[in-house]
Amino acid sequence: MAADVKIEKTASEYHRELAVKYFNSVWDLMEKKERTVEETDEMIHMAHASRHHWGIVGTPVNLARGEWQVSRAYTVAGRAEPALYHAQRCLEICMENGIGDFDLAFAYEALARGYKTAGNDELKEVNLQLAREASQHIAKQGDLEVLLADLATI
Repeated sequence: MAADVKIEKTASEYHRELAVKYFNSVWDLMEKKERTVEETDEMIHMAHASRHHWGIVGTPVNLARGEWQVSRAYTVAGRAEPALYHAQRCLEICMENGIGDFDLAFAYEALARGYKTAGNDELKEVNLQLAREASQHIAKQGDLEVLLADLATI
């Protein structure tokens, strides 16, 4: 009879698994047409949890994407101030680490969306333009199409 072998995950595997799980679960809630107050709270908490776990095991790109998702969750919830804070953190991480392409364009997208939520049309337009300019450096056509489709929703 074969012996039962128990394989435990390393701490890094555990954090990575949770970061991905929460990131994907946030998308499920963001895409719902209607959310309860409890689901909105859960969406925001999971976005923060994902970002937390990426902060332990992720690369700067993971951190930027985590900040972007936290910002997006707050805009979906109609909360401009935290959305703008996390959008700015996303941009700072991109700038500090030389991250361009898709991620830089989405940092500006997050700022534009946050300013829209805040009712600041001037800064929304400035950041939309910066996102369009950054989009000129996106290498993959599919990534460019995703960005442009998202910009069209602002």
